[in-house]
Amino acid sequence: MSASISNRTVISWSFFISSVVIGFLLWVIYIKGTPGQSSPATEVLPTVNALFNGLSACFLIAGYIAIKKRRVRVHKRFMVAALVSSALFLITYVIYHSAHGDTSFRGAGFIRVIYFFILISHVLLTTVALPITLVTFFFALTNRFDAHRKIARITLPAWLYVSVTGVLIFFLPKLFS
Repeated sequence: MSASISNRTVISWSFFISSVVIGFLLWVIYIKGTPGQSSPATEVLPTVNALFNGLSACFLIAGYIAIKKRRVRVHKRFMVAALVSSALFLITYVIYHSAHGDTSFRGAGFIRVIYFFILISHVLLTTVALPITLVTFFFALTNRFDAHRKIARITLPAWLYVSVTGVLIFFLPKLFS
């Protein structure tokens, strides 16, 4: 069945699913509103989010190294681990922001410019990284390795940037607020 699905269909569905996810995130953070009180159980989630982003970055680098050494099975395991850690990040991110809404950055001066450059580029690239990650995985799962290799050259740097900048977005407010 998967062999009969065209690349265009896979890409279209990946962008559709990603649009729904991103739209939902925007609703959760900016429109829904937050409950009046904070839960101690969710206070730890930004740290957990940074951990999942950091793990994802490590798994991506390890997976890249494995495939360069032609260790395909190891590569697959690292890439699945990266996908799982990113999915866990997304789940905990939604839970946290459902409870807390948007988080403001209180830093001033040049660090504020740097922070918002990182944040805006992170958010914008996320809108690209999510659908191409889904497409890249689909191509691998359906043994379309020529297409997988081509798009993975774009997916890896985009996904890695989003993962690393996610960690920076967590630490910068702690260092400069």
